[in-house]
Amino acid sequence: MGKILIIDDDEMMCKAMCMLAEQMGHESTYANTINEGLEKTSSVPFDVVLLDVMMPDGNGLDVLPKIGDTSSKPEVIIITTAGDPDGAELAIRSGAWDYIEKTSSVKEMMLPLSRALQYRQEKLSKLAPVVLKRERIVGNSPRMKACLDLLAQAAVSDVNVLITGETGTGKELFARAIHFNSPRNDKGSLSQAINGNRSRADKHFVVVDCTALPETLVESVLFGHERGAFTGADKTQEGLIKQADGGTLFLDEIGELPLATQKAFLRVLQERRFRPVGGKVEIESNFRLIVATNRDLNQMTEQGEFRKDLLFRLRSLTIDLPPLRERPEDIKDLVRFHVARLCDRYGIATKGFSSDFFDALMAYDWPGNVRELVNTLDGAIAVAGNDPTLYNKHLPVHIRIQMARTSVSKGTHENHRFQGGNNYDAGIPNLKDFRLSLEKEYFENLVSFTNGDARRACQISGLSRSRFYELLSKHNLSIPKN
Repeated sequence: MGKILIIDDDEMMCKAMCMLAEQMGHESTYANTINEGLEKTSSVPFDVVLLDVMMPDGNGLDVLPKIGDTSSKPEVIIITTAGDPDGAELAIRSGAWDYIEKTSSVKEMMLPLSRALQYRQEKLSKLAPVVLKRERIVGNSPRMKACLDLLAQAAVSDVNVLITGETGTGKELFARAIHFNSPRNDKGSLSQAINGNRSRADKHFVVVDCTALPETLVESVLFGHERGAFTGADKTQEGLIKQADGGTLFLDEIGELPLATQKAFLRVLQERRFRPVGGKVEIESNFRLIVATNRDLNQMTEQGEFRKDLLFRLRSLTIDLPPLRERPEDIKDLVRFHVARLCDRYGIATKGFSSDFFDALMAYDWPGNVRELVNTLDGAIAVAGNDPTLYNKHLPVHIRIQMARTSVSKGTHENHRFQGGNNYDAGIPNLKDFRLSLEKEYFENLVSFTNGDARRACQISGLSRSRFYELLSKHNLSIPKN
């Protein structure tokens, strides 16, 4: 028997769904607002939550990560009156089990519920997962927890993993974590690994930077070569693929791999066999493959720059790392961790932080993500010298300028709105409502300015496509159909 919560403002719908769930032998209850639903999920363990999108006190998609992050971690099924393809994509990316329309038949609505409950039962019957080794992976925001869940799934299998994300989001850190959390040995046997045989984590983690591979020597570097295979090949050289035998091969920036090499590597993936340059005999390498890229491989395949058949093999499991600007709640933890680490490296006492130091870091967009943040902290420590506390003053000028401009811009905008009427004559509004109003106005202007061009809107706003649609949905906005 499962425990089910329905969050929907339509009381008739709630009662009907509860009745159907109880007929299936499950315990059910409902909430008519998001706040009531959040209170129930935080105090009562549920197996599945059926969540409506358009609610009187907000958008269901906005609270999906919060519900999934409660102690019972229920499966969430989105139910909506008007289905929207972008909303469906956002729901699935945010971790929803399914996205269904209320106009579906009763059978169509109950089938995902039955499957989610079955999955839940099977998942809970398994042994508790091993605690992950998270070296230098900092953050517990909902977005990061979702990525860490995928990391844990990848670590206990030999499936090919594609890690995507902007430069500096930590793709190599995740690849290393998958490798070092792996319990499997070079024969792929979990039982043998448990019984003491060497695991993949004990073998090599071989990094290949595809951007640094010279096009004329790429196959030699990957596959190795025999002596005399080409001018300058004065001795036999083992390739990186062979070096990864029994361990992990990490191809960083896979999108930069030349097309000709992509074809050759596809066969290596399929057979785990290859012939060194100039060699006559094929050799084997039982490697585990992880690749990463900051490029859109789907778009590259459409433009003929990347092989579709290779992409299909690479993305058996995909981890999409969020940019730092989309997980600002992790910034303070990142700062404390890396400042302590850097101070320890330099042999100095760890430093404290002023509130304006954090204010400046939170106001900045971080186009270079965590890598840029770490470099910024390194510089701030150097500038601070013997000062025991880090202040805004210790940060680079461009970060302080952005904070100052943002502060002045907000002040000017607020003065304009308060002094100009704009429905605030009755008094000062609630801060949360005011911020939401400003944010909604920004997106209304953004959509209008870009004439509904989502790609251009993302470029201007600095948001990822999924985050852009998430915020549009939050404010009940949409891209006009041409």
